[in-house]
Amino acid sequence: MPAMLIYPHINPVALQIGPVAIHWYGLTYLAAFGLFMLLGIRRLRHEPFASIQGPGAWTRKDVEDILFLGVAGVVAGGRLGYCLFYKPGYYLTHPLEIFAVWQGGMSFHGGLLGVIVAMLWFAHSRRRPWLQVADFVAPCVPTGLAAGRVGNFINGELWGRFASPDLPWGMVFAHSGSMQPRHPSQIYQFLMEGLLLFVLLWLYARRERRQGEVAAAFLVGYGAFRFIAEYFREPDAFLGLLSLGMSMGQWLCLPMIVAGVGLWLWAQRQPAVRSKNA
Repeated sequence: MPAMLIYPHINPVALQIGPVAIHWYGLTYLAAFGLFMLLGIRRLRHEPFASIQGPGAWTRKDVEDILFLGVAGVVAGGRLGYCLFYKPGYYLTHPLEIFAVWQGGMSFHGGLLGVIVAMLWFAHSRRRPWLQVADFVAPCVPTGLAAGRVGNFINGELWGRFASPDLPWGMVFAHSGSMQPRHPSQIYQFLMEGLLLFVLLWLYARRERRQGEVAAAFLVGYGAFRFIAEYFREPDAFLGLLSLGMSMGQWLCLPMIVAGVGLWLWAQRQPAVRSKNA
């Protein structure tokens, strides 16, 4: 039997300066925001955004504004989504605790809905097609998701299901209450929903596409990768597995995939858009 890997119990505080503690998780969020800005500025060179002129022209200021609104959408939507999707009964009877974000509890799918609302607001305020905004944003998101999974691993949270003792990378998370090896599902999600999705989406988006195609590819890609990863991730203890043996994460991914496929089919029926440089 191969030697089992033991989770190293990384100190969640990266730097302590007097009473001020800088947590690794906060640094991963900063990395996510920085990567979004970097990629957003690069995205300005892609078509059709590089060729749009006049009042609708895309600039660095747009990237900054989208980032600001997106962060607000992630925080508000992520928290409300967690309360609604995962513990609706509890928060219905303890409504003030909805605002206790320091207690933890965020949902990616809720955060996605929050970002969609933020993009709708941005598109309306700038008088731009909403799908054009969604296509711009989509390829810049996966690296932020990857950074978040690094934070999950450092915090030793969201560990995986039990793995075979013969799995070379099976890892023991002692604080899970068991000394049996588990799948390091945070790493799986880092690789699939983060790096792999980014590479595929970025390469796909570098060529001009019909409006809505890039956003559709993100919905289907993330939904599919997350659905697969959930088979290795330990479901929430207070929920367990739901109907058909699927987790809440998988059930939330299904409408995401369906919406992506529907958007893709709709986009295929639209006329191809040619940039001025084509």
